[in-house]
Amino acid sequence: MIALREALEAHLKSGATTVCRAWAVSRRDGVTLGFTDHDRDLTFDGVLFRAGTGLTARSLMQSTGLAVDNSEALGALSSEAVREADIEAGRYDGAEVTSWLVNWAEPEQRALQFRGTLGEIRRAGGAFEAELRGLTEALNQPLGRIYQKPCTAVLGDQSCGFDLSTLGYVTEIATEQVASGQRFTWGALEGFGPDWFTGGRLEILTGAGQGLWAPIRSDESGSEGRRITLWQPIRAEIATGDLVRLTAGCDKRMGTCRLKFDNLVNFQGFPDIPGEDWLVAVPKRAGQNTGGSRR
Repeated sequence: MIALREALEAHLKSGATTVCRAWAVSRRDGVTLGFTDHDRDLTFDGVLFRAGTGLTARSLMQSTGLAVDNSEALGALSSEAVREADIEAGRYDGAEVTSWLVNWAEPEQRALQFRGTLGEIRRAGGAFEAELRGLTEALNQPLGRIYQKPCTAVLGDQSCGFDLSTLGYVTEIATEQVASGQRFTWGALEGFGPDWFTGGRLEILTGAGQGLWAPIRSDESGSEGRRITLWQPIRAEIATGDLVRLTAGCDKRMGTCRLKFDNLVNFQGFPDIPGEDWLVAVPKRAGQNTGGSRR
C-alpha cells in the first residue's frame, strides 16, 4: 500500500498526469453505486465506477482536529444511476460515501480523499444536490446517560437485551389492503392482542419498497379488521400481496417491560424519579410528614 501511494505521488509530480476522481455510494439496503468524472468506466475494489453519470463534487473542506468535514455532491437524475424515485423513497438517506483520487491508467494507484455519509438531498430540474458529511459528524450527537421515567433503550438493542426472535413478537405477513402507503388493513392478525404493534415497526420485505420501513403509530381493531397506521408513509408503491414484517411495540413503561416482554431486569428507566410537581411542593402545616414512602 505504501508503494502504491509513493507511485501515485511520483505520478502527480511528473507534470503529465492521468488522474480522475471516483465515488462509491453504499446504500443501507446493500446496493453500491460507483461514479467517476473520467470519460471511461473504471473498476477497482469490486465496484464498477461508471462514466457519464453526471456526479461531481464541489471543493472538499477538511481540517485537523474535531471540526466537521463537509462538501456537496452534484449530479443528474437518470434511470440508470440515481433515480428520483429512490431518493423520494429514502434509499439514499445516510448512505456511506467514499471518494478517491485515481490514476485511471493504473487504477491500483489511488488515494482516499473523503469518507462520510450523505446528508440532506435536494432535487430540482432533473438534477440533485446532496450534502456530504464527514466522519466527525457523529461527534455532534449528544452522548451520556439520560435520567427519566421511561426506558431509554431501543427494543432488541444491546441495552435492552430482549431477543426479538422469540415467538409472538415478530411476524411476516402478506399485505391485504394498503392506503397511501401508510394504513395497512388485514381481516385479522391471529395470535396478537389489541394494540400489540403500537410503537413497533413495519418493514417491507418484497416488492418496490423492499428494504424500507417506518415506525407504527397505532394498531387498532374495528369493523374493517385490524388496521396498522404508520407515523409516516412508506415512500414507494406497495402492492397487495407484498410481504411485510411486523415487530411488536414497546411504550417504554416499566409495566410493559414486565408484563409484555418479561424483561424487567434490563429496564433502563427510572420509574420513581420525582416529577415536575415535586419541584413546586411546599411544606404542610398539618398532617404527619415522616419522610417515608407515599405509597
